[in-house]
Amino acid sequence: MNLLRLLICWLMLCAAAHAGTLTQAELARRFPAPLVVGEKAADVQAWPLFKQNGTATELVGYAFESVDLAPVPGFAGVPPNLLVVIDPKGTFLDVAVLSQHEPVFLEGLGEAPLREFLQQYRGRSLGQGITVGGGKGSLDGVSKATASVRIINQSVLSAALKIARAKLGFAQGRDPGRIGRIRDDVFTPMSLQEMLDAGLVRHVRVRMGDVERLFAGSVGAGLDAQALAQPDDVFIDLWVAWASVPAVGRNLLAPRTWNRLQGRLEPGDHALLVLTAGPHTLTGADFVRGSVPRGIVLRQDRLPVEMRDLDLEPRLADGMHLPADEMLLLRVIAQAGLDPARALDFALPVTRSKGIVYPERITREIAFSYRLPEAYYIAPEGAAPAWQASWKARRVELIVLGVALALLAAALWQQRWLVAHARRFAWLRRAWLLFTIGFIGYAAQAQLSIVNLTGIVQALRAGRGLDYLLFDPMTVALWAFVLVSLFIWGRGTFCGWLCPFGALQEFACLAGQALRLPQVVVRRVLDARLKRVKYGVLAAILLAAVWAPAQADRLVELEPFKTAITLNFVRAWPFVAYAAGLLLVAMVVNKAFCRYLCPLGAALALLGRVRLPDWIPRRAECGTPCQTCRHRCGYNAIVPSGKVDYEECFQCMECVVIHASDEQCAPRILERKRSRTIPIVPAPDVIDRGP
Repeated sequence: MNLLRLLICWLMLCAAAHAGTLTQAELARRFPAPLVVGEKAADVQAWPLFKQNGTATELVGYAFESVDLAPVPGFAGVPPNLLVVIDPKGTFLDVAVLSQHEPVFLEGLGEAPLREFLQQYRGRSLGQGITVGGGKGSLDGVSKATASVRIINQSVLSAALKIARAKLGFAQGRDPGRIGRIRDDVFTPMSLQEMLDAGLVRHVRVRMGDVERLFAGSVGAGLDAQALAQPDDVFIDLWVAWASVPAVGRNLLAPRTWNRLQGRLEPGDHALLVLTAGPHTLTGADFVRGSVPRGIVLRQDRLPVEMRDLDLEPRLADGMHLPADEMLLLRVIAQAGLDPARALDFALPVTRSKGIVYPERITREIAFSYRLPEAYYIAPEGAAPAWQASWKARRVELIVLGVALALLAAALWQQRWLVAHARRFAWLRRAWLLFTIGFIGYAAQAQLSIVNLTGIVQALRAGRGLDYLLFDPMTVALWAFVLVSLFIWGRGTFCGWLCPFGALQEFACLAGQALRLPQVVVRRVLDARLKRVKYGVLAAILLAAVWAPAQADRLVELEPFKTAITLNFVRAWPFVAYAAGLLLVAMVVNKAFCRYLCPLGAALALLGRVRLPDWIPRRAECGTPCQTCRHRCGYNAIVPSGKVDYEECFQCMECVVIHASDEQCAPRILERKRSRTIPIVPAPDVIDRGP
């Protein structure tokens, strides 16, 4: 068994990368004429889609696979792979399933509800902040698959945001909560020099010789006679300021211009003031007010951000003397995601031409940066992990589960009180098992499963993290309790108290007894051999999870949990027949599935070896000579010597009840009899002394 565990651990550490499967030919089949699929982009894994519009080729959007950009693991440990198409404005054109291994959508609900869910993305903008089941405007979820659709939504949005950052000019697509915000409450009257010293205004002076050096070594060198003759002359004097910052705009602009500027900006918009002097201009003779000036480029994090002229004809405040030949107020819309907390990278393209008929154009850039001082913006808050929404949405259920688990732990810790009265204990246990079935199973959908373990194996195999587990808070909370309980009580806490399907089997056994069905007692030798089967099932599933994930998806169906609990027996008839058959068998063979087939039980039995105390009380007479508990144990978890086999113990506590009972425990009965026996004392000799 130790060798098996070592083999499993080694396999879990094997790595293999998942990648997209679509080719350009396959995409062409999916998007036929008049659409044309372009070559895959070199900087990001996406295909541009074009449409011929007269003599122009129009960009329709980008198509990409989510697994290439955001491989968020699902509950089988394998990321869903979705084909996503967004247009140049960041609007979803389509989202379709390419492959997925979510257990609930494989043989359970089927893919139809998933496809209906994905249709809701069409027409929605990436900047809307798309959520699942969050109220008005959000996506409708899928019943019994809440965690899965949240993972899928995270995959879609994360992948689409990467394309938006790389291709759509959205400056990393951040929403207002994830970027810095301008402080409107900071203002101090300042002179121009004070603003320059504080870093609120950036001044750049470029001389003719500086420009000539940019073209050195290229065919553009030496083409400007003025630069060669007068290298110290000014090519351009430029001032840049973040005009929408009150500490800048109110000082630098005339009150009328400032007020007009405020009226033209939407919430989240930014305005930059650019002033230039010298022979080089930013607009050129063909510049049209309200358009984008070609002579200046803004980038942030290497992504271009569009700046459009506001056509305001700005005027400077009195006392702000700047020798400006041109003055522009440029607007950056909120959707561009400009972040005041990061540097603005500007570039002034300078183009020279060589030749007359077909001149060769050589372009170089004058680069400089501008950063707003920290006192004038609020730093962005760290982005909340996507899984936190799941925990907030289920906080009531988590509280109920937490209170219930605390009560269970207290009761098991105080076992003397719990088993003091056999009849009371029997009813308390049955009430708890009903809670396990009703709340933990059907209401909270927190049935632990071997799928949880195969998912971890496949995630580790692919070198991914385990954050996907946090999308199902009830399962995480229950696993946390079970793992702690393994150190104290072993596997029995889950298998005997917290497994909904195990509780169903226990009630099936009670029903069989009530119907007076013959109860099959498996001979001890055969029972020991059958119990080994579940370890073989566990090994087969974990090996398949590493080497053949598709086969693992089939093998995990040996567990009836999904059919009986997750899907409430609403499934294809072979699965329903299998789960129902196991319950029928449990009516005559106590918890047959748990004892002989359950791979999760096998895993917990192995992990349960870390158990610290032997918590079931024993007496010296247990096993020698008393065999009461061994014969009464429905799981054959007590060996003839009287020792408890904790790996096969389901914590039904029947033996603990017997141990504490004066009516059932043979040693205690004998002790009571001895204490009640009146010793016979011989009468003293009577001497008859006759008269």
